[in-house]
Formats: sequence, structure tokens, C-alpha cells
Amino acid sequence: MLRLPEFFEQRERALLGERFAELFTPADAIRESPARGVTVNTLRTTPQAFAEGMGTALTPSPFCRQAFAVAADFRPGRHPWHHAGVFYAQEPSAASAAPLLDVRPGMRVCDLCAAPGGKSSQLAAALQGQGILLANEYVAARAEILRQNLERMGVPNAVVTNETPDRLAAALPGWFDRVLVDAPCSGEGMFRKEAAAIGQHGPALVAQCAATAAGILDAAAALLAPGGVLVLSTCTFAPDEDEGQAAAFLARHPEFVQEDLSGVGFGRPGEANRAPEVPGFSAGFCRRIWPADGGEGHFIARFRKQGESSAREEPAPEKPRGGRKSGRPDKTAAQVRDAWRTFAAGWFPDLADAPAEIAGDLVVLPPPVALPAAKLHILRAGVPAGKLQKGRFVPSHALFMAYGSVCCNAERLTLSDPRTAAWLRGEEIDAGTAENGWCAVLVDGFPLGCGKVSGGRVKNHYPKALRNLG
Repeated sequence: MLRLPEFFEQRERALLGERFAELFTPADAIRESPARGVTVNTLRTTPQAFAEGMGTALTPSPFCRQAFAVAADFRPGRHPWHHAGVFYAQEPSAASAAPLLDVRPGMRVCDLCAAPGGKSSQLAAALQGQGILLANEYVAARAEILRQNLERMGVPNAVVTNETPDRLAAALPGWFDRVLVDAPCSGEGMFRKEAAAIGQHGPALVAQCAATAAGILDAAAALLAPGGVLVLSTCTFAPDEDEGQAAAFLARHPEFVQEDLSGVGFGRPGEANRAPEVPGFSAGFCRRIWPADGGEGHFIARFRKQGESSAREEPAPEKPRGGRKSGRPDKTAAQVRDAWRTFAAGWFPDLADAPAEIAGDLVVLPPPVALPAAKLHILRAGVPAGKLQKGRFVPSHALFMAYGSVCCNAERLTLSDPRTAAWLRGEEIDAGTAENGWCAVLVDGFPLGCGKVSGGRVKNHYPKALRNLG
């Protein structure tokens, strides 16, 4: 039986009374293991096609139309479609927040606390390659995981940053149509998933997380344009991080109004005894997901910034980075661009005339909306297409993950093809459909990176760090 932290249990019993046992009993009876789920990447496929082709038991999620619950013994990292970015492994209730941001193609969207990338991938799918997604993570190691996940999901229009929220707010005030704050929290909805969360929990952690989240929300308010929407979400139950946090935000920011989430079709209203009385705030407008509702726990509140959206002047775009320092010999931008266009004409004709930026030897396909020039730590902006090396253009893994499905030379695999597992182990495979030269390697039409065909064999260029060796 799961033993809850004493501080947590005492607080929740005092707030919930007789409802404690009901709300903290999982919907499928008391379970020791966490609820597990996957969210479909609609940049790749539809939920219906996913369910038909996945080859494992799936139950539609009540929290998101693109999500499914999976069995406790499902191992997502072993499934080829995971490597192909067809789905993201995500606790079921965690998929609930991103759709409530109401993202539409062409918008400017910021995920302010984005790692490891589940909600960012949902926002990117909603954008459908149009507009721009700025996915930020303050912790450097987590920011790199975020970059890798968005690359795996084939997102073409993301800018991944490793910055403080305050620096972003100073650089991009009023620039975004939508901002998501999936706030760092005390993780009370993670007790079944991570045993360490139980040992680390206490009143000091709750207070620290609440203070951190308040600062992030203030930055989010500055980032958002008039008329824009802000969503706060957490995977905790603590009043100071949930209803109390939302109420305090409204008290500090009278330019925002709270929006009613009572019609979303899942979860339960927020709790009035968890927040002070603040004009304009209603706990009932928030949404809570308890273990009794089928997830591990989530809280969501939504706000809209008052005022009319106005035409925004487009600043100069951020210049690509990665070139050599001035004064050192370097290939000309023209040489690099010509090499890319020659390569693209042969393998990706749809991209040959697409906008491309040159940074030293590197070619980058930028997002359709340029990020304003600012001194920000950018890990990735758009899709790094590849480099000019020894007079030849060498494509990147990222290029094939984003655009592999339109490559005119492809080795086509299936889930049942033994070559698929061999490829993911890093082995060369026999060529069946691909001709000599660079090729996309596809499983059921979804990209698994690139290879190079010669003599009837496909040389494996799948990154060593990503190979499935078990």
C-alpha cells in the first residue's frame, strides 16, 4: 500500500474531510503503479489511424482527444513508433492542459517551463508547422532533453531556449498569443510514479515551489499580448500552488480575467476552501483531476489578458549561430547554400527553394515566424538541415525526422519487418525500396532517420545515443 507523506495526508484530510478516501482512490481501484498513457503526435498521424496500427491495447483518454491510456507493462521506448515520434509517453491527466490553451495554426506560442516536452509536442501539433513555438527550459540538462524530444517529434517551427523567464519577458514583451506555464511544483501527483517525490515532500518544498511559480507567472503575463490566453497547470494538489496561486495571480494582475473551465468535460471544479477571496476569482472555474478521475492528479486554470490585439511590428530576426569567429578562413555562404540546394534538389525537391539560413558550415531551415533579435541562449531554432563537409553536403538526423516522409528516396519498413529492430540497434540493413545515395528510413511511413545506400545495403546513420540496444 502506498504510504503518503504525513504533512500531505494531514492537510488533504483537513481540506477534504470524508471525501479524502474517495478522491484519492484511483478509478480502477487502488493501484500501486501510476496510470500510464500516450499522446498521439498529429504531425504524424490521426488518433484513429494510430489506434488501428499500434498493435497494443489502448483505451481512449477522457482528458484529451489525442491521448490513450495504456497497460502498466507497456514499454514505449521499445516501440518503433516511439522512435519515429508518432507518440509521446505521458501520464493521462498530463495531456489535459495543452489543449485548453486553444492554439491554432499561425499563432505565436510560448511554453515557458517546457521540459521534457510532452505539452510542447501537443502545442506544436496544434500549430501544424505554422507560426512559432518557443519552448523554454531553465535547467540546461532538461533543456537538452526537450530539444531531443521535439526533434524526435519532427517539429519544424520550434525555438528551444535555455533561459530564465524574466530574461525572456524582457526580450519579448507582449509578443505571444498563447503562454503555457506548466509550473515546477511539489509533485504531489507523482507519488505513485516517483518514490523520491514522497521523500522530498514537505511544507518547505511547497512554499518554495509556490514562490517560484509566482515569479514565472509574472513573466508569463509580460510575455502575453493583449487578448492572449495564459494557462497555469500543475501536477500537485497543494492550495498554495493551485487555487491560491491562481487567485494571487489575479490579485497582482488586474489586466487579466479568469475563464470558466467547467465545460471541458473532464475532472472536477476547484475547491473554494483552497484560496482566499479575490475579486474576479472563482475556484469553480478551475479544473482539478483527482486519482479517482483516472489520472494521477492535475490542476488547471485559464486567464485572458484584456485589451485588443494590435498589429505588431516585426523586429529583425535572430541571426543563426554556430559559425566561426571573424578573421578565420571559412567557406562562403554562397558555397554552403549552393551545396544545400543541390542536395535538396536531389532528395528533397520541395525544400530546395525554401528559406534557409547559413551559419558557418551549417544550414538551418528557420521557423515561418522569425524570433526577434535578442541575446538569448538558443539551443535550436527551426530545423538544422546539415553541414558542408569536405566539399559535400552532409544531412542531419533532424532534417529526416522533420521531413523524411517527403524524401524522394526511402527505405520502407513495417512494424513486423525484422529489419526495423535491426535498424534501431544501429545495424546495416538490406535495401529493398531505396536506390543508391541518401535515403529516409521509414517505418509504416514514419521517419526513423536516414541512411546511405550502396551495393544493396543501407548504411546506418541513426544516432548512437538513440539506438535501441536492449
